[in-house]
Amino acid sequence: MLYDTTLISGMHVIDHDNKVAFATCIELVLMKHGNTKYNSALSKLQALYNCGIQESLDHPEYLQDVFKEVYTKEYYSMIDEIKIESERLVDMDEFKDNFFKIMSR
Repeated sequence: MLYDTTLISGMHVIDHDNKVAFATCIELVLMKHGNTKYNSALSKLQALYNCGIQESLDHPEYLQDVFKEVYTKEYYSMIDEIKIESERLVDMDEFKDNFFKIMSR
């Protein structure tokens, strides 16, 4: 068990430690797809939304827009990889469900 989560404005918000753990799962998957694309995704997040991966977890639509642009053909398989990588994170099921629901659109 990592930490508890809180529901705010209908969106499940996770605490800092869980956010770091989930962001790390995302970054591991992105890095497996190559440093060039990883750096491009980070640059686009910063340029478009003035945030990084961890900060954008509160706005998964930011990640969705950037990842679909950078990872085009790999996008949906990459989302599946993130799901698998994040399976070991506990007490985050509702957050992960909401996150992947947005990312799967």
